[in-house]
Order: sequence, then C-alpha cells, then structure tokens
Amino acid sequence: MARSILLARHGHHQEVGRVLSGRSNISLNQQGQAEAAALARLVAARGVRRIVTSPRARTRETAAVVAAALQLPVMADAALDEIDFGDFTGRSFAALDGDPDWQRWNAERGTARCPGGETMAEAVARAVTFVAACGEGVTLCVSHCDVIRGVVAHYLGLPLERIFSLGCDPGSVTTLSLEGEGAMVVAVNERCM
Repeated sequence: MARSILLARHGHHQEVGRVLSGRSNISLNQQGQAEAAALARLVAARGVRRIVTSPRARTRETAAVVAAALQLPVMADAALDEIDFGDFTGRSFAALDGDPDWQRWNAERGTARCPGGETMAEAVARAVTFVAACGEGVTLCVSHCDVIRGVVAHYLGLPLERIFSLGCDPGSVTTLSLEGEGAMVVAVNERCM
C-alpha cells in the first residue's frame, strides 16, 4: 500500500510575520482557528489514518480541530517540533534584520547554527527520519513552516538555502507520496480558504 504524508502548517497566531515565535507556546488566533477548520475540510476525503503534531500549542490546536472533524486521535512527536531558534526566539523580524548572526543563518541555512539553538540541517534530519518511518496509508503531520519546507527541499534535492522558493502559508497542506527511500512531491501549499 502507498504511503502519503500530508504536511500541514499550523494556522495564524498573533505573531505570524512579525515575531520569530520559535518554540514558544503561542495559541492560534481567530483567523488560525478558521484556517484549521478549512484544513479539516481540505483533507476530509483524503483517507487520513493518523494525525501527528509538533508539541507546540499552535500545532496541537490546529491538529485538534482536524482530529475532531475526522474523529481521529492526535499524537505529539518532538521530531515535528519547530526549529530551536535559540537566542532568536521571541525577537521581532525588524530587530533581527540588523543582526549579523541572523543574516548568516538565512544565507547559510545548510550549515549555520542559531545561537543557543540548532542548525536547520538538524531540524530537517529529525523531521525526515520521522516522515520516512511513517507506516502505510495517509498520515497528517502538523508542523511548522521551515520544517515543512526543509522536508520538501530534502526530497527535491534542493539545498536548504533554497527553501524560500517554496510556499508554506498558515493552514496549508503539502502532499508527499513516499516510495522506498524517496518521495514524490504531489502538491505544495494547498489551501481551502
């Protein structure tokens, strides 16, 4: 039987686009709740057998809305967690713009380490290991933008510095079809709203 992975990004929260939330436990806002409901409608007919989420509040809340609609349980797994942005966490993007460490991180995503955190390669490796181990059927993984884009980049053979060419909006789903050690990217950044 085929293995399909639906990589869903959590819905909006009050810091999206303004603050690097990282591993904070910020909750969805009203728009994010609506996006989670739209995500549930989008994946309803796709035969989802299991739902796994990052341990962050915004992903758990998104997964809970989908799980209620599909009548499935939710499991949390640290492999899908947000990148550990270390000292960057909680800073506004405006403040980060002038930080040389932030500029290096964005220019050298494949090798640069967040001060006090992890490398993008470490985050992607844990997520890819999890995705590759998913069993038969359709698994919905609710995670974070850069983690999702990193997994897609891995399977497309793109360097991590190219992740910005991949869309990943809040409440979107990216679909992978796994076969053996590889995957076909079926769809990127689908939304129902």
